[in-house]
This record gives sequence, C-alpha cells and structure tokens, in this order.
Amino acid sequence: MYTKVLIESKLNVLTGMHIGGSEAFSAIGAIDSPVIYDQISGLPIIPGSSLKGKLRTLLVRNQTKDIQNMSEHNKDNIEILRLFGASSPITKSRLQFADAFISNKKDFESIGITEVKFENSINRSSGIANPRQIERVNPGVIFDVKIIYDLENIKEFKCDMQNLAKAMKLLQLDYLGGHGTRGYGRISFRDIKISIPERSIDFNDFNLDDDMEEIKNFFEDVQNYELFGIKA
Repeated sequence: MYTKVLIESKLNVLTGMHIGGSEAFSAIGAIDSPVIYDQISGLPIIPGSSLKGKLRTLLVRNQTKDIQNMSEHNKDNIEILRLFGASSPITKSRLQFADAFISNKKDFESIGITEVKFENSINRSSGIANPRQIERVNPGVIFDVKIIYDLENIKEFKCDMQNLAKAMKLLQLDYLGGHGTRGYGRISFRDIKISIPERSIDFNDFNLDDDMEEIKNFFEDVQNYELFGIKA
C-alpha cells in the first residue's frame, strides 16, 4: 500500500527574510551576512532543509511540556518521527521538502529581490558601535513550496496531514530564517493545494475522496492563521 501526495502552496514573505548563505571570502565593504542563492538562477531560495527543520521544531515544541529540556530528535514521539524521520534507528521521513524558488521575479525588476539592512550592535562599556550589513529578501516576494508525502498507511493519513497543517499554522505565528525576534522572517501560506497525482493500484479499494475533503479543510485553516492580520 503506497502512493504519493503532493502539497503545494505559495509562501509569501511579509517582512524582510534572512536565510543565510556563505560569508566566506567577503571583500572589504561587502555584505556581512548574505542570503543563500541558487547558483543557476542567481536568485534567493528557501532550502527544503530550512523549512523542514523549522516545521519540525515548532511541532515538537507545541507537544512538549518543558521546551527548555526537549529530548533529542531521535526520541521525538512516533507521529513526528514518521513525518520527519530519525537517524537512530534509521526512520525514513514520509515528508520530502523541495527547495523553494521565487515565482514573482518580474514584480521586483525595479526595486530588486533583496535589500541590505544596516544594523549596529553597541558595546555597553565603550559605547562604540559595531555596524553590520544584513541582506534580506524583500516583503512581497513569493516562493513556490512543494512537499511530497508518502502515503503508506491509510489509517494514519489524516493524522499526519493534521500535524503538517498544525506546523504550518505555527510557522505563520513564528518566523523563518534568522533574526526573527527583531521582526525578520514573517511569512504566510497561500493557495494551498493537495492532490494525489497518480494513485497506486493498492489504493483502488479505498475511497479517499471523503478523507481528502476533510484534509483540505485542515489546510484551509492554515490560510486563516496570520500574524497580526498582515497582508502581502
């Protein structure tokens, strides 16, 4: 019993977002902390690993009584392990996250996809400022998010999708990337679609239509969660 489920959405950047790239060999006067870029298109990306890691962390925190003393990844509860995997014992993740690429590049031809934000840290003893330059993806940029889910157990399908939807809700009340406590990285998910591109023969005996309608409602709820009602 096995088939693939595709979850697609538009990730809207609501406040400047910084997911860091390499800072090695920066020339004098160059940006201190650049964002990560796709080497082919030359545009910023959201690595699938960044999105996966953040969603997992938020879901674990939501289910943990003491977030100051959380267990290691391999000891997460079974609902999280089957979604995100483990290394010991090796547990295959049912979720596969693709790198997310920008879909509205043309909208930013006049102002650019990124901005450079100048910040200062102040030495409390000397009062001397230490300026730095942080690159951020501009608000309004949209990334195409694609997640594949391996449907291996029909009885666990709704629970798994409900947990994924919960993690996406939590991310909209948190931030993606660095410096989130200073306002960076607020995002929203829009135009969420869930589909089964091609059902395997094993699933012909199951009526997934009713389950799919309920699962789509989980993701409709995601779109109603948004920090302070900010609109991109």
